[in-house]
Amino acid sequence: MATKTAAQRREQARSEYDAFIRHCPTNQLLDRISDKWVSLVVAALAAGPMRYSDLGRRIAGVSPKMLTQTLRSLERDGLLTRTVTPSVPVRVDYELTPLGHSLSLLLVAVKDWAESHFDEVHQARERYDADS
Repeated sequence: MATKTAAQRREQARSEYDAFIRHCPTNQLLDRISDKWVSLVVAALAAGPMRYSDLGRRIAGVSPKMLTQTLRSLERDGLLTRTVTPSVPVRVDYELTPLGHSLSLLLVAVKDWAESHFDEVHQARERYDADS
């Protein structure tokens, strides 16, 4: 039996990812990126860098606590960068990384789909509820 290098073991593990398995890291990543606030923050930042207060105004209903948690998790995952500019008051800008931009293409498409097809979904719900 031949021994494998660390790089070969990593590649084998990567090829064995299965998002349908609860404890697979890809399942956990899907859980993170399917979060409503993550989707909206990434979609908002797809247009370009924004300050914290601009994001809070752009994303209706997000609490400061939830916005902060979402931004921290996206920064931790390498999807956005946080840039602090010393001034009075301090200026903090958030911007998608190349990895975040690749995700934004998908999430903006989902947001656009929801905006374009909500009437159809609403009618389907009404029909379903009437039949039930």
